[in-house]
Amino acid sequence: MRKKTEILVVDDESIVRESLHDWLGGVGYKVVTAESGEEALRVIQKKKMKIMVADLIMPGMNGIELMKKAKEIVPTIETVIITAHGTIQTAINAIKEGAYDYVEKPFCPEKVELLIKNLVEHQNLVEENISLRKKVENQFHFEGIIAKSPQMLKIFELIKTVAPTNATVLINGKTGTGKEVVARAIHHQSQRRKKPFIATSCASLPESLLESELFGHEKGSFTGAVERKKGKFEAGDGGTLFLDEIGEINANTQIHLLRALEEKKITRVGGNEEISVDVRVIAATNRNLKSLIKEGIFREDLYYRLNVVTIDLPPLKERTEDILPLAEYFLKRYAEDNNKTIKKFSPEVVEFMLNYSWPGNVRELENMIERGVILSEKNAITLTELPQDIIHPTPAEGKTIEAVTKSHILNVLEETKGNISKAAKILGVRRMTLYNKLKKYDLTVNKLDM
Repeated sequence: MRKKTEILVVDDESIVRESLHDWLGGVGYKVVTAESGEEALRVIQKKKMKIMVADLIMPGMNGIELMKKAKEIVPTIETVIITAHGTIQTAINAIKEGAYDYVEKPFCPEKVELLIKNLVEHQNLVEENISLRKKVENQFHFEGIIAKSPQMLKIFELIKTVAPTNATVLINGKTGTGKEVVARAIHHQSQRRKKPFIATSCASLPESLLESELFGHEKGSFTGAVERKKGKFEAGDGGTLFLDEIGEINANTQIHLLRALEEKKITRVGGNEEISVDVRVIAATNRNLKSLIKEGIFREDLYYRLNVVTIDLPPLKERTEDILPLAEYFLKRYAEDNNKTIKKFSPEVVEFMLNYSWPGNVRELENMIERGVILSEKNAITLTELPQDIIHPTPAEGKTIEAVTKSHILNVLEETKGNISKAAKILGVRRMTLYNKLKKYDLTVNKLDM
């Protein structure tokens, strides 16, 4: 059973309070009354009322003052102002100050009832929209990951499953797909969330320094080691260690890493003491580790120790449903960071984003939108603000852009046996956009010899 809507009636005249109490109570509302602004504020503070009917002219605090103070307590409260004949302009001013509406004395109870009914419906609609928006945000946003594609929603579920365990995780994905963001999501969903999350790139350091970075070193163990230093494993004790570009580590470091994973013990460079560590390792790579194993570059036993659970991140071009939610997120973020009022993309930019292959994946999309926000002087990002080398790329020798595009469309239509809907989905465009392309290049499904 739905809870009765509560209404606060504030008027210094008892006959008005009693009249509205009886009438509104008789049609299903729960009515609370107050004879002054001060008393009304005490009621609002205690009961967090959402609707108030208040007289404009009262001893002490008037209706507008009361409305403003009430909003400081409950920002969503809506106020209907009661005004005497001859003060209509004041009532109109009250609406400008934030009142929902006004009624004029002497008022008709039916009119007040209708006004309250409309107000309740308005508030319910606002609350439903807020609830829906939260549901959408919860669907599209998961621990910093923004997505709605089926591939990513499955990854969300996998993260929820693996996070509470201590299993090592291997994240495969091309550069810019968000491997570290996924690793952080696993950490934040785990029991280790209150302990450190430490990220390091195995490709960013010389081989000679990587072991020191991971396992630490003793004073004097090599030139420049002027004091003892703890490594990432010790610093991350109890937490999560994210090793990006794991395929770049050398053979010697692979041996020490394997021991750390199997025995949960490390030894600092130049030291003899075994140090116990409790660290969950999440590794990531943009390389094919199985191929590296065949080439003798990567240890097979380390691969299986790292690869207890695998998460394969698809490139952005394979999850076009995520492009616009990501773009809108970056637009809002960088507009706020740069004090800009840009709130949308031009239709041409939207079409471009959905058709572009995004070799740099999410990182490239973010970079492009940050640039667009900085350069734009309008309320929308247009093609002019985007990098022109990707808007107008140089075609392969002997081919025009149109020829390449036409060939790509033909190939996709052949793969889908002329199914326009499937082809449009693969191409990441709307069906109407594909039809327009077919018309532009004088192509029809019948001409494709399917």
